[in-house]
Amino acid sequence: METNFEYKRSCGVLMHISSLPSPYGIGTMGKEAYKFVDFLHDSGMSYWQLLPICPTSYGDSPYQSYCIYAGNPYFIDLDLLYGMGLICKKDFEQAGINTDDINADCGNVSIAEPSYSYVDYGDLYKKRYAVLKKAADTFFEKFIENHSEFIENRSERKEGYLSSEKSGVNTAGSSGPQGTILRFRHTDITQDYKRFCAENAIWLDSYSLFMALKEYNGGESWYSWKDGCSRYESPRVSAFEMSNVKNIEFWKITQYLFFFQWFALKEYAESRNIGIIGDLPIYVSIDSVDVWKNPELFQLDENRMPKEVSGCPPDNFSKEGQLWGNPLYDWERMERDDFKWWIRRIEYMCKIYDVLRIDHFRGFESYYAIPYKTGDALKGRWKQGPGMKIFNALFKHSGRKRIIAEDLGFLTEGVKNLLKNSGFPGMKVIEIAFDSRDPAAKDYLPHNFIRNCVAYTGTHDNDTLLGWLSSASEADVNFAKAYLRIKDDSAFNWDVIAALLATVASTCIIQAQDLLDLGSEARMNTPSTVGKNWKWRANKGDFNSRLAKKVKEMLTLYNRI
Repeated sequence: METNFEYKRSCGVLMHISSLPSPYGIGTMGKEAYKFVDFLHDSGMSYWQLLPICPTSYGDSPYQSYCIYAGNPYFIDLDLLYGMGLICKKDFEQAGINTDDINADCGNVSIAEPSYSYVDYGDLYKKRYAVLKKAADTFFEKFIENHSEFIENRSERKEGYLSSEKSGVNTAGSSGPQGTILRFRHTDITQDYKRFCAENAIWLDSYSLFMALKEYNGGESWYSWKDGCSRYESPRVSAFEMSNVKNIEFWKITQYLFFFQWFALKEYAESRNIGIIGDLPIYVSIDSVDVWKNPELFQLDENRMPKEVSGCPPDNFSKEGQLWGNPLYDWERMERDDFKWWIRRIEYMCKIYDVLRIDHFRGFESYYAIPYKTGDALKGRWKQGPGMKIFNALFKHSGRKRIIAEDLGFLTEGVKNLLKNSGFPGMKVIEIAFDSRDPAAKDYLPHNFIRNCVAYTGTHDNDTLLGWLSSASEADVNFAKAYLRIKDDSAFNWDVIAALLATVASTCIIQAQDLLDLGSEARMNTPSTVGKNWKWRANKGDFNSRLAKKVKEMLTLYNRI
């Protein structure tokens, strides 16, 4: 089977936008993002891999979002908004952000930043939207209020088409944060915004309506909304839409601003020869516009609640199994229109990313279904997925895409055959190779790697290498040291990185935390737990020239530049 991933030996770094240094409580698409791209370039890297960039919901997981198409408003950079003239100094102060000085030319706000701070999502929820609403109000006054085409005919729901030119945002010629601000100042924003709304209407209209309704209902899940609004097709929803135009417009404006900054950053990465690897979760959240608008595509009962939900069976890591709680797809219904919903989704993601990682790839072969009412993973069962039918439909409609298949977990011969027939590169996580609890651990030993794979030190679900060293069993650690011929622990993470780079795998991805010599305190996520996940952030100055020089020497040695 033809493959869809180049065989050039290369390397990248896995770190989410939220983990970038920033004085605003979470990483953003501002100057530190551009500096990180520069670091990747100077290191000889080829890729920056992210977690899903969509808005997070309860639990703060990027894999549980209100919308599969939207961008996370928290990632909108406030310095850039200031430089664009959409917010002023007092808006920072009202949000609890103390500023010492602002440079109007670059939008830089000089603020002291604590070392290795963690994301406080609760604080962000309370304060960030106040600033964004101020920016949106200014945007509305400058670019929308006197243009009647934005506020007429709201009762007519547009399905529209996804843009064939990125996302309808003017992003010509990026030269860093200053270039992004200058571009905004010299763009016909009214027309650019109009184009963005038209080209993304298929998801933007319903997402903005959904978020305005959610706000109106005090943040409740859509299935708890009153007055018939739990049903997208309800006349009460249309009435709300007609009478809440400006509230709905706020959510459209935030998406425009998000993607204006996103594509400026992406273009800058392209100019530095850095590709962006995005992440597509296989499932969607029950509390999402995707389910609210398209209930017929999911296995729901007459009350539009799930019949069964996602998860995984018991294994050596969890005797009770895992309950993820996502609604399951009605694959038979999706097949009737040749998987149109999925093809549209993948096409869109391939426009905003250079490479796309599909999470839980094995779920396309067969998926674990847990009765919703019991919530007991022990009572789940495996059910047949669409298999190659969905990818054949994708290839027929869209051609081959640059896709990485996350083929971790319980792998049957059926899953292995699906991966082979798709031609997608799978994943090899070296940390798994030395975990005696995993019956398939030997498949992840470096001597079993193949060329058509992407090799990782770890994913967001793994501990850091030094965290693993301090928490794994003595037997597992001794086996790892013997296999990798490591004499002592002084540079354990770098020895493992070197072993990974030496493999035949076409591409290697290193967790940022492993480059920074960090332990379990920097772990991004521990599956089946809540409270401490998705919060790690790097410190300003971590990704410096000294580290770039060290990394580049290693990549040169192993021919990955």
